[in-house]
Amino acid sequence: MKNEKQIAGEKAAEFVKDGMVVGLGTGSTVLYTIKKIGERVKDGLSITAVATSIQTEQLAKECGIPLVNLADIDVIDVAIDGADEVDAAFNLIKGGGGALLREKIIASSAQEFIIVADSSKTVKQLGRFPIPVEVEMFGYPLTGKKIQSIGGVPKLRMNEGKPFVTDNGNYIFDCEFAAISSPEKLELNLNLIPGVVENGLFIDLVDLLITVDQKQEAVIQKRNEDG
Repeated sequence: MKNEKQIAGEKAAEFVKDGMVVGLGTGSTVLYTIKKIGERVKDGLSITAVATSIQTEQLAKECGIPLVNLADIDVIDVAIDGADEVDAAFNLIKGGGGALLREKIIASSAQEFIIVADSSKTVKQLGRFPIPVEVEMFGYPLTGKKIQSIGGVPKLRMNEGKPFVTDNGNYIFDCEFAAISSPEKLELNLNLIPGVVENGLFIDLVDLLITVDQKQEAVIQKRNEDG
């Protein structure tokens, strides 16, 4: 029996059409999307893809999906990714896997951005999941103090006893905030801090959200741009 992640992930693969340039996200749900796209490529689907992480790049190669560099393309037709949290306005927290910078670059450059998420990721208000903030190694303790000054509680992400290093050679602070009443303002304030490279708040980027209902069927929702 398929789990929620597989149902949502595989449904998103249906939006990939011949001739498209596809942005491939990172994470445990979009993994199923990538595998399904790989099956379709073997059956004759003709696409090229760009990856949001080294991990995704390796998976795409294993699945036989042709990859190109961002420098070699003019447009990304559709990008598909997962989320750590998504609210009713389709605002996201992403970056649990550490690929938030590349994910946001590709998401913001795509003509259509699709999020796949199991039901545990939907929330009324963002903030249960700490916001990942990617920072330069240089002066990172000072950057952490600046994050504290705007109400955050930053915790340096670790991996096997050492600071976690992103694919871009940076550190990540996982930051808890008491309440995120205005994710738009918080995204801006975080990125105004010197030393912050990018943060995991994805605002006004999602076009389609694919989740799963109680009947274990995929549900496709389109963002209401009028609010």
